[in-house]
Amino acid sequence: MEITQGVRFDSLGLSEELMRALEKKNYEVSTPIQAGCIPPMLDWQDVTAKAPTGTGKTFAFGIPIIEHIDTGSDQVQAVILAPTRELAMQITSEMRDLAQFKPGVRLVCLYGGQPINKQIETLKKRPQIVIATPGRLGDHLKRRTVRIDHVQTAVLDEADRMLDMGFIHDVTRLLDQMKNRKNLGLFSATISREVMDIAWVYQRDPVEITVQASEENKPDILQYRLELNMDGKVDAVEKILNAEEYDRVMVFCNTKGNTERVTKLLQMRGVDAQCIHGDIPQEKREKVMARFRRGELRVFVATDVAARGIDVDDVDAVFNYDVPDENEYYVHRIGRTGRAKRHGVAYTFVTDYPGMVRLNDIAKHTRNQIQPVAFGADGRLVPAEAK
Repeated sequence: MEITQGVRFDSLGLSEELMRALEKKNYEVSTPIQAGCIPPMLDWQDVTAKAPTGTGKTFAFGIPIIEHIDTGSDQVQAVILAPTRELAMQITSEMRDLAQFKPGVRLVCLYGGQPINKQIETLKKRPQIVIATPGRLGDHLKRRTVRIDHVQTAVLDEADRMLDMGFIHDVTRLLDQMKNRKNLGLFSATISREVMDIAWVYQRDPVEITVQASEENKPDILQYRLELNMDGKVDAVEKILNAEEYDRVMVFCNTKGNTERVTKLLQMRGVDAQCIHGDIPQEKREKVMARFRRGELRVFVATDVAARGIDVDDVDAVFNYDVPDENEYYVHRIGRTGRAKRHGVAYTFVTDYPGMVRLNDIAKHTRNQIQPVAFGADGRLVPAEAK
């Protein structure tokens, strides 16, 4: 079933507590994915939802979960699995917003890279909702610090990504232990073979919801490519930052080493820049991400995996410092800008022929128009032919 329209939240029969939380955020009308998923999940039906990034998936499963929680119970009633710690933390933040007027709802976020003893202490408070990465939830089950045999709702967010990252055995082991599960939600940007396998084994007559990247929810993003030599890339970032007076941008690199190098070179030019990648301690990563979310950091440099789950609505521009290795990475990167019906801009730097071939392939397969530009005599960008 393809959904193209949202509905008014007050038409969904939601509780007063949930309506208050939505009103506080000034949300009156749902997104299409929320309109498609909330009613069947409220009715305990299985759901397979395919929708582009940034279309409001967290509320699509979060609202039914909060509505179903029995606050008088100490059992874990819902488990939300996410592929990365960043996404797990983002989901937890949004779920807390939804639950703020419903006393007695307790949530915990479990992920690797944080001391397990701290998480064990939180689990002693008997949360009803667990948001976790599959590996860390598995660790807690082995230690018997959490039980999931009373779980009623399970959700796999970014299911395609999670299964691509090799979590399929962890996920199936976890689902096998949820003996009393009433419904399973699979939320994914693409329905891969592995997602279909999970659906076939673990779902019963799922409601299938599809939201296309229509003009309504497709980000409004101007996409440019610049042909540069390797040494000119940091200069280009600085020039564009200053010419366009951007307040908050993301710079994507393919390697951890490049994120460090770009960050240091920008800092040497007086630009407020910080980076995150897999080798940076979790505590520092969280501080950098929090600064960026609050609008206190101008340039945020990251690898694709590290940036997963950072959901900031008003990034002015995205720089692809390196041409991404995967078509899907390009879509996820540029999708950080142009959200919430704002205009966005994405710049991709190309330094060699293989990079140009790669970018042409990305443009063809993602159906994106990437315009060639160059620096004009006044230092501003102009169409490449008119240089």
